[in-house]
Amino acid sequence: MNIIAENLIKEYEGRTVLDIENLQISDGTLCGIIGSNGAGKSTLLNIIAGLMKQSSGQMFYHERGNSEPPYKSMTMVFQKPYLLRATVEKNIAYPLKLRRWADRAIDSRVRTIAGELGLSDFLKQKSWKLSGGETQKVALARALSFHPKLLLLDEPTANVDPSTTAEIEKMLRKINEEEGTTVIIITHNLAQAKRLCKEVLFMDKGKVTEFGSSEKVLVNPEHELTKRFIAGELLI
Repeated sequence: MNIIAENLIKEYEGRTVLDIENLQISDGTLCGIIGSNGAGKSTLLNIIAGLMKQSSGQMFYHERGNSEPPYKSMTMVFQKPYLLRATVEKNIAYPLKLRRWADRAIDSRVRTIAGELGLSDFLKQKSWKLSGGETQKVALARALSFHPKLLLLDEPTANVDPSTTAEIEKMLRKINEEEGTTVIIITHNLAQAKRLCKEVLFMDKGKVTEFGSSEKVLVNPEHELTKRFIAGELLI
């Protein structure tokens, strides 16, 4: 799914927090968004997700002119996801029930996606008894259950252990490569961006400072701000 932003501006109380003249994220990519706190990363993701409305400008899906978020074919996973107060099985099945899948198809899909994320033994477990890493994997399984065309993630591995991080990254690569799902992920982990993403978008003060292939942005950046950020400097 192509994502196109043109003259996109978001203001809070008279302060501009997002100002993107032109941005196009191509269908089928796995794009990482990096930048300091307050750079506008989450604001951009929330606007793409349709959870927040821009002050002015346009956000298009598929192609120019199509500004309505395709909610039925997109989903988002947050850093601290909210699960239904139910079993793991029911949480994963929820989007499928909303889409009126047949019971047999729901059961098959739930078991398949649970197996791929190491959740098979947790299907009858209550959601509030899960660890942080287990919760994050259930949230991802739920998001992927209906084969979305666009997956948005806001730092999904920020609070989980390395083993869970590896499982989540493996799953993101799989759905991107095998199903062609467009994946956009905010991450503060530059090593993660380097090993996972095909493209990287660096933001600073609400603007897109640099955007291109992972190698170009993370290994051979052109912009001085990008170089300083990758070097570990604090951008104020």
